[in-house]
Amino acid sequence: MFAKLPLTALRAFESAARLGGFKSAAKELFVTPAAISHQVKLLESQLGILLFERSAQGVKLTESGEVLYPSIHLALSDMNRSFKILTNDVAPGKIRVTTTPAFAALWLIPRISEFYENFPDVQVSVETSNDVVDLLRDSSVDLAIRCGNSEYPDLYKKFLMYEEFGVFSCPMWEAGAGKGRSENLSLINVRWGTPFPLSISWENWCRAANQEDWLDNAIYREYDDEHFALQAAISGQGLVLASTVLVADSVSKGLLVPVRPDTRIEGLRYSAVAVPGRERISPLKEFLDWLEDESKPFQGVDPAS
Repeated sequence: MFAKLPLTALRAFESAARLGGFKSAAKELFVTPAAISHQVKLLESQLGILLFERSAQGVKLTESGEVLYPSIHLALSDMNRSFKILTNDVAPGKIRVTTTPAFAALWLIPRISEFYENFPDVQVSVETSNDVVDLLRDSSVDLAIRCGNSEYPDLYKKFLMYEEFGVFSCPMWEAGAGKGRSENLSLINVRWGTPFPLSISWENWCRAANQEDWLDNAIYREYDDEHFALQAAISGQGLVLASTVLVADSVSKGLLVPVRPDTRIEGLRYSAVAVPGRERISPLKEFLDWLEDESKPFQGVDPAS
């Protein structure tokens, strides 16, 4: 079945495409740049297409090369991972997950102990960043939990939950220390590290709540991350416009209470995405099932209302 696959040429192509040049690929594979160029030409000849554009500045993938690279990278990565598992270089029960710092701190990590109770031998490595990881190029990442409305046609996607945005305060403010006052009112704002709809703003919430006077008199407190913004609200620094998903634990513990719970701004949706096929492999399959179960209370139900 695989007799005609040019494995040496495919390995040379993958390395050159990933590293961005024949010299870098040659260094990685311990051969000469001429050997890499020769293998790539053999592959191009067999396929009848050009995979790289050559110039004095170096090489660049063609459109055909961009199409071929992800599948070759994934196939070689899976082979490499299987070899490592068999030689005990990597534990088979390990999952590498990437998500935003706020979601990890406020939702995922507080709940993950429940997953460990059922799967104590599985190690979940949670890595946080506001940058979107290209799962088709970085095969070391098993799963990404993302917030947004993108479709990700090349990835497996499991919908987790919707969110809305509402206003929350510490119990002291809601009990009367600042209720109904617009003078000297502090509004906590987040400088979003990821692209967010323009509709999620204090201006739109105040307009929906008929509280435009707040905007004229408010003092703004700004933070780079939703985690910090919620901590500021808990400490009594002001009102925070927050995701009902990320604020849920603070509300359930009585650290924050909703202000005008009848007024909400539509947010985004959380989804788990992976390279197609990996979602069926343990322990990622079990982790995805657990994520789905944990997300059910947030699917169309506002946990803070």
